[in-house]
Amino acid sequence: MLLFVLGVVIILIGVALSIALHEIGHLVPAKLFGVKVTQYMIGFGKTLFSFRRGETQYGVKAIPLGGYISMIGMFPPGKEGGRGRNATTGFMQQMAQDARTASSETVAVGEEDRSFYRLPVWKRIVIMFGGPFMNLVIGVVLFGVLLMGFGAPQSSTTVATVSQCVLPATSSTATKCPSDATQGPAAAAGLKPGDTIVSIDGTKITSWDQSTAIIRKSAGQTLTVVLARDGEQRTVQLTPVVNKVARTDANGAVVKNAAGGIETLTVGFVGIGPVAKLVPQPVTAVLPAVGAQTGAVVNVFVHLPQRMVDVWNAAFGSAPRDPNGPISVVGIGRAAGELTALDGVPVVDKVYTMIGMLASLNIALFVFNLVPLLPLDGGHIAGALWEGLRRTFAKIFRRRDPGPVDMAKLMPLTFAVVIVLGGMSVLLMYADIVKPVNLFG
Repeated sequence: MLLFVLGVVIILIGVALSIALHEIGHLVPAKLFGVKVTQYMIGFGKTLFSFRRGETQYGVKAIPLGGYISMIGMFPPGKEGGRGRNATTGFMQQMAQDARTASSETVAVGEEDRSFYRLPVWKRIVIMFGGPFMNLVIGVVLFGVLLMGFGAPQSSTTVATVSQCVLPATSSTATKCPSDATQGPAAAAGLKPGDTIVSIDGTKITSWDQSTAIIRKSAGQTLTVVLARDGEQRTVQLTPVVNKVARTDANGAVVKNAAGGIETLTVGFVGIGPVAKLVPQPVTAVLPAVGAQTGAVVNVFVHLPQRMVDVWNAAFGSAPRDPNGPISVVGIGRAAGELTALDGVPVVDKVYTMIGMLASLNIALFVFNLVPLLPLDGGHIAGALWEGLRRTFAKIFRRRDPGPVDMAKLMPLTFAVVIVLGGMSVLLMYADIVKPVNLFG
């Protein structure tokens, strides 16, 4: 239990630091551009502690689900809204006007020029992009530590597993061999976990993929395999059998067809699996890894409605949780606790996985915050870009400057987005409690 709690604490500290640095990404350019920042807060809800430096109050709040900085004059004053045509329209107009009023009240006499909305478009974009950019930088640094400091997992030429029988990829039997199953060729030849493949039919083996390629094209042919075991070399005769194995992509993931079934290949099979080892990578491998992770996160967000349906079905039904699906802070903390409490796992592997979780989290925060909807940073960036586009066209066609975009008009939509995000967060946290994602078997 102590190790579990330690893992939760470590990951929560990592999440808090990620949030804190995200807000610093907003804070620093805001102050550089002269915007008055009244608050810098980590978390939401009741303030646990705070202190003031100059004109800014810094603090930590009770609910660690995000953070914010308060800048004066977020919205232009606009005009008092008239009566709506119906109650719904009037309510939405009132929400927008309330936002304008609240924004105006933050601006003291003589501070009008320090309002956020008065900044040039490019400065507003820099401020709002600063937070997600900070998460991207954290992700790049952590992926750099993983790949260059620890390495990327790659299959070695050492045998990790030996199948005792031959089962097709489509078999429903996962761990036990039926009484009538054919003995695995590798087991019949006497291979054992820990053996290292030195050569096959006189060809020196330098990678697992090389040995797999030879085995797959040699069904029914007897191969002479030289192994290294306990510091000595021994030679065995190995005859691959014809079998159906799962098709995998370039990343080693199993390929599924449109119906959700596993795509298979008919190839030579002996029933061995490799030991994975960490191989340090060059610096040139970092950005492609970050790009791949970013693409994976974007894919999750593109299919988020279906993903949330899957989470609902798992939480309130018998469906399993998708280990590649969305999880909440509760799920991240629980996974970190389970990781640190695992027996028989080297500390270096636990540290590697923990850093990987934080790296992936920061890439997810980078992508999520760029969604072009208020109250996310991407919503403010989209508004600034639209304003810049309007003013550019006005100059080109020699029209009157249209002025700042009244983002307060989007408050009803913002309110709806907050409700949806809140509901999704509650569902994810509930699912992470009653049916957590199984990341470690």
